[in-house]
Amino acid sequence: MSATLLFDGDCGFCTSAASRLAGWSREGLAVEPWQGSDIKALGITPAQCAEAVWFVEGGHRSSGGAAIADALGHCRQPWRAIGAMIGWRAIGWLTEGVYRIVAANRHRLPGSTAACRGV
Repeated sequence: MSATLLFDGDCGFCTSAASRLAGWSREGLAVEPWQGSDIKALGITPAQCAEAVWFVEGGHRSSGGAAIADALGHCRQPWRAIGAMIGWRAIGWLTEGVYRIVAANRHRLPGSTAACRGV
């Protein structure tokens, strides 16, 4: 079963970060802008996609920091190990907090565009 990471294709920072992650990935991980994906078939709404990045694999869905951790689990080392560490349930609150800070400030980060202010 292939895995998919859905990101905001209108945001320059998100597109740049997703491109990097795609370069680290192994076969079996699709990294796609949600705007061009059949999100309905994946069981995700546009409102959910506008709120956070999403990871889908079979019946498993995760968003935000957990989605990043899940996607990194499909990458080469050391990213796979980093994904496992930030995906630990014991520090999930920290992973999600860092994700939310980055998402809220993505318009200030390198590669950002006017669309990055959307969150």
